[in-house]
Amino acid sequence: MTLIPIKTPLLVKKIFPNYVWDIPTTDKVIYLTFDDGPTPEITNWTLNTLKEYNAKATFFCIGNNIKKHPDIFQNILDDGHSIGNHTYNHVKGWRTKSEDYLKNVEETQRIINDQISNSNSKIVNHQSSVVNLFRPPHGQITPKQGRKLITLGYKIIMWDVLSFDWQNNVSKETCLNNVTSKATNGSIIVFHDSVKASKNMLYTLPKTLEFFSKKGYTFKAIKD
Repeated sequence: MTLIPIKTPLLVKKIFPNYVWDIPTTDKVIYLTFDDGPTPEITNWTLNTLKEYNAKATFFCIGNNIKKHPDIFQNILDDGHSIGNHTYNHVKGWRTKSEDYLKNVEETQRIINDQISNSNSKIVNHQSSVVNLFRPPHGQITPKQGRKLITLGYKIIMWDVLSFDWQNNVSKETCLNNVTSKATNGSIIVFHDSVKASKNMLYTLPKTLEFFSKKGYTFKAIKD
């Protein structure tokens, strides 16, 4: 069982102040994020579910998956969600040389920018701006890698609440409780639009949207 906490401790946020862990606000706003897509099995379902609640989100996409499924990536753009970089093939920063890690990230950003440039979408996506959103796979990033990416204009987005939807030993009910019991105003929540997480996602996402909607929350995409 992982020792990673469901809700990121305040101390961790203070130790790494240059990373975005939440978006402080007094408004009833939550920031849903989805890692590891786009994937045919779950991403389009995720988009349709979000649409039912007029919810916007941020999708941290793997470069190789964008290349394999450009049509699904286009659907994310067309629905007006934000796009983030999640490396080309889900590399672990702690086990990767900084030079190789940065090349992996930059290759993914080229794919993202090319897809957006060639897009027929009428949505003006935030990726056309100077700042690009990035989330390190597994949350693994060295201080050197982080400093360099920030210098290159990336905003490193971490999280306030983990759903643990990807873990096989976490039940769908526990996954839902992880989110509904810990998220609050300005929380950045991590889900995964991946096959591995789909069992928990199919149950948890609609109920999360319903739970917080009834409490008067809205769901926004992370912008620059």
